[in-house]
Amino acid sequence: MQRFLRASAAIAALGMTMALSGCGSSSGSGDVTLKVVAADYGSSPANSSEKYWNSLAKEFESKNPGIKVDVDVRSWKTVDADVAKMVREGKAPDIAQIGAYADYVKQEELYSADELLSIPTQANFLSRFADAGKVEQTQYGLPFVASTRLLFYNKGLFAQAGLSAPQNWNDIKSDAEALKEKGVPTPFALPLGAEEAQAETMMWMLSGGGGYTDTVDDAYAVDSDVNISTFEWLQTELVGKGLTGPVAPGELDRADAFKAFTSGKVGMLNGHPTMMQEAEKAGVEVGMVPLPGVNGKSKATMGVADWIMAFKQAGHREESGKFLDFTFEDKNVMDFVGQYDLLPVTYSASETMVADDEHKDLRKFLEALPTAELYPFGKTSWAGVSEDIKKNIGKAVQPGAVPSEILARIGRDATTAENAE
Repeated sequence: MQRFLRASAAIAALGMTMALSGCGSSSGSGDVTLKVVAADYGSSPANSSEKYWNSLAKEFESKNPGIKVDVDVRSWKTVDADVAKMVREGKAPDIAQIGAYADYVKQEELYSADELLSIPTQANFLSRFADAGKVEQTQYGLPFVASTRLLFYNKGLFAQAGLSAPQNWNDIKSDAEALKEKGVPTPFALPLGAEEAQAETMMWMLSGGGGYTDTVDDAYAVDSDVNISTFEWLQTELVGKGLTGPVAPGELDRADAFKAFTSGKVGMLNGHPTMMQEAEKAGVEVGMVPLPGVNGKSKATMGVADWIMAFKQAGHREESGKFLDFTFEDKNVMDFVGQYDLLPVTYSASETMVADDEHKDLRKFLEALPTAELYPFGKTSWAGVSEDIKKNIGKAVQPGAVPSEILARIGRDATTAENAE
């Protein structure tokens, strides 16, 4: 809390010093339409992110005559690839809110934060995430929202089976077996489908003592011995024993796994804060613990940040900066994170969340955020590697597959892509 308060005071001082950091010419006078592509955080049309963005755009337009905002909200399954295609075709949006930014830095497609944001806005980002948005010490990726991940379990199903929260991998397996005996369709949901397999993969890698990169030299280590052991365990002890439900993990998307959980068909899965709200609405009582390691506490918790960035192609630097400054005002940040039970990435909004009892269920996630381990966002190869993982990691747990071969192929391609940068 004190850290947030000190930072807020510093930001206020900066605000009195200078209003805007981006100097230079604007994109010109006259009406401008900003094209914004954003990811959908909703689980159904009823809570689609489109409603938030349309409301935000309307309010911004009323305060900024001459600037229109055209928002295109797309599924997480396709939005990263869709934006990449737009950029290749010379039709980049002015602003994209997606999962990775660094490959566009390599292509010199993005404005830097210095060119876009007011100093108070830029200084307000939590330092861990501001640093994660940098390539060669310059920030291009603007953190949009964050979350940490926990193991969720259905308290009702656990009580019926006489179970308590798992403390290690053997507990996960034995609990899943007990749930299966009680007729639970999916004792442990393992979504390694295309939607967000890179997150599920990283959670299990960290749980097994590994990760995407080597802690010594930050090189890719997808096929490290510990990562291979992790996927061999998942293949033999969960998938191979019929504990992951009727849908093959490589075909199971996160959204479908979450829906099954809130309908009472899943005993355990790895989830983010948004799931609390959906489970409560469905009357499912949820227990939450960190995903345990092989023999106890995992070495690290996974943190996830999603990014927003501004492209140079259309030349709307000044207008894009105004819209981004508006987007990061506390009210707008809290409107979004409050709707989806996500975590803010600014000091002032974090302070607001800590102080508000309405968000008390999120405090344990927020407390874990400063030390959570993130994707290797700063690697310009990460977007491509992430897509490769989404498409292929599910094969590593299929019956008859050799996990070491799948991981080795992904690892080789990752290293080749990084060395080519």
